[in-house]
Amino acid sequence: MENNTWSELFDKENEPQVQQIQEYVNTPLWDEQTAHMQQIYNSKPALSYSSCAMDKGFWKGWNVKYKKGCKSLCTLYPKQGYFMALVPVGKKEMIEADLLVPLCGEYTQNLYNSSKTGATGKSLAFEVTDKDILHDMQKIIALRVTSK
Repeated sequence: MENNTWSELFDKENEPQVQQIQEYVNTPLWDEQTAHMQQIYNSKPALSYSSCAMDKGFWKGWNVKYKKGCKSLCTLYPKQGYFMALVPVGKKEMIEADLLVPLCGEYTQNLYNSSKTGATGKSLAFEVTDKDILHDMQKIIALRVTSK
């Protein structure tokens, strides 16, 4: 598994198993995030295949989506040694996020401030490489559940 990209290992017809994803990502941060989503939000992982060629295929391949009801909480993209997480921040959460982000680490502040705001809010693409980034991301995900 070491030298192949995720989309080369698991094409559209070859869905990975949970154990294969864990082995490929090979970081306890993945295990912590997936356990967090299931324990805190009772959100089950849903595997989905993306053909998106955006960013030179960086998002292409199998990903793991987490939802609470019909609201998307995050989508995780396996990478070797880390993972990407796409976290939506809707218009309803923007005011709370604007207050929360200055309390987060520099990485999260830069990500939030450099992400474009669209008609529905922002999409934050976290590169989860350490616990500080993971915990900041989890705080932002919590806004998706608590916003009214």
